[in-house]
Amino acid sequence: MIKEKELKELQGRIKQYLIDQAILTKQKIEDVDFFLKNAKDSLQSAQCLFEISTKHDYKGYDDLAGFLWVINAGYYSMFYTARALLENAGIKLKKELSIHLLTFDALVYYFYLTGKLQKQLVEYYALAQEESIELLGQKKADELIQEYFYEKGKRAAFTYEIGGYAMENKAKTSLQRAAKFNIEIRKILM
Repeated sequence: MIKEKELKELQGRIKQYLIDQAILTKQKIEDVDFFLKNAKDSLQSAQCLFEISTKHDYKGYDDLAGFLWVINAGYYSMFYTARALLENAGIKLKKELSIHLLTFDALVYYFYLTGKLQKQLVEYYALAQEESIELLGQKKADELIQEYFYEKGKRAAFTYEIGGYAMENKAKTSLQRAAKFNIEIRKILM
């Protein structure tokens, strides 16, 4: 999970974002559907690219880095879903540079550290035994934040640091994480 030192740094960044008005709270809810549509489109693009890439059926696109773009599109579906969740809570992000870090920080700060993500997941999974509900909700919240964190890092690594093609299993994992993240956050939004 995210280390304590990283969480403290994140909290410091959030304070600065609020001072700089890069994060605005208690705002009018306007763009949830826009972000959810982008999330859906990105996930479908990732799924399509994965299918094409596993069949090696590039139809004239010999140099297509399909698995790289599965990872990117999968991450973007998570990014847009997180933006929808924040927007639905009246939280607007107003920073052009480092919007990915800003989104991750805001998601962790406003939903994970406050327990809101856990609470909403707990409510969704309320059919579980009374003693295990809190553990189940916290475990699910931990998993979702960790998966978003991994995919954010993987997207950056494969996009900016690693040349050539990403491996198929990395792309498959990215696609699975993105689909799971989208399903769980959409359940909360419904």
